[in-house]
This record gives sequence, C-alpha cells and structure tokens, in this order.
Amino acid sequence: MAGHSGGVNRPNGATANKMCQFKLVLLGESAVGKSSLVLRFVKGQFQEYQESTIGAAFLTQTLCLDDTTVKFEIWDTAGQERYHSLAPMYYRGAQAAVVVFDITNIETFERAKNWVKELQRQASPNIVIALAGNKADIADKRAVEYQEAQTYADSKSLLFMETSAKTSMNVNEMFMAIARHLPTSEPQGGAGPGGRTRTGVDLQEQTPAGRRFGGCCGGQ
Repeated sequence: MAGHSGGVNRPNGATANKMCQFKLVLLGESAVGKSSLVLRFVKGQFQEYQESTIGAAFLTQTLCLDDTTVKFEIWDTAGQERYHSLAPMYYRGAQAAVVVFDITNIETFERAKNWVKELQRQASPNIVIALAGNKADIADKRAVEYQEAQTYADSKSLLFMETSAKTSMNVNEMFMAIARHLPTSEPQGGAGPGGRTRTGVDLQEQTPAGRRFGGCCGGQ
C-alpha cells in the first residue's frame, strides 16, 4: 500500500501542505486483478481468491508527492459484460483511469484496447490513463509480450507498467506515476460515480462508504 512505497515518504522531512483530490477508475475484463491491485495499494493485502466485484467498489487512499498530499477516490468497476453499460457512470468526471489486462490472456489485452478507445472518446479530454499488465508473477505463462504492450501504450500516450498484485510489484509505483502526471498545481475536487464534482477538498471527510483506508504517508 502507499505507506510501503519508497516514493511516499516526505523528502528531507518536508511537510506536505497542499491537498489535491482525484477521481480514479479501474477498468478491464473480469478476473484480470483489478480488485486485487486496489486491495494491495490501499491495504497492502492480497487474497488468492477474490470475489467478483458487483457493479463497483469504492475505496480511498492518500499518498504524498513532494509538497502535495494526493487523495485518490478509487472506483473499482466490475469486469463482467453485463455491467459494461454502467461504466460511463464511473469514468465520467474521472481525472485518471487504470486499464488492467492479464499478461497471460491475450483476449484481455484486446479488451483493454477497447477500454482505452472508449475512454479517449468519451471520458474527460485530459484524463491520465495507465495501462497495467497484471499477473507479472506468472510471466512464464505470458501471452502478451512486454514490448508489444509498451509499443501500444506509447502509440496511445499511456503510462504502462507490468504489475503483480500478488507480489506488489510496481503497484505503488504505478499509482505514484499517475499522481506525478496529474495537475497538482491546483487543488482538485473529487467526484461521485455520476461525475458530480465536489469543489472542496477535505481530507478528513468521511468517504461514501463511511470509512477511510490508509493515510498520507502512513499505512495500515
């Protein structure tokens, strides 16, 4: 989780004095590991058998970036086709998106390309999109070559990392990279699933789920 990432600690004891809040959505086929990536990032945990998300799950996590506290409001969407029609409700108004595929399953990579196309056509024009090739811990079974995914990501101006929710490889690094590409020069309001943006930024505010996970530069 964020507290375990080397980039999260405040450099030279500096105090984070600026607060920014961003809505981030995860998209991808069912069983590619979206929920596992979020659980690893938010709580530093991994569950071998993760139940499928129904509709979407909401979690939050904060990290420190130089002199800025970044709070992610994370919407983890269900990957099953029957929930596809709900996706725009969650990515509308999002400042960032993580599109996840399973490196051992070529079909999930092709589906990820469709999600990227949809986001670039319908989501916010300045949305930061990261492509995550998950399950790197079983790279010996890979069906998608690293360079193929990297070339595709470069062609679409996406951030790209291979990740492993199981071993935590590149999980915190991916969210940190996203934070570095977001416009933290001005505080951002978070947004609910329907894209209704709140203008205030209050990191002590309770989430809609009634619970905050983790804390700035801290951890559970």
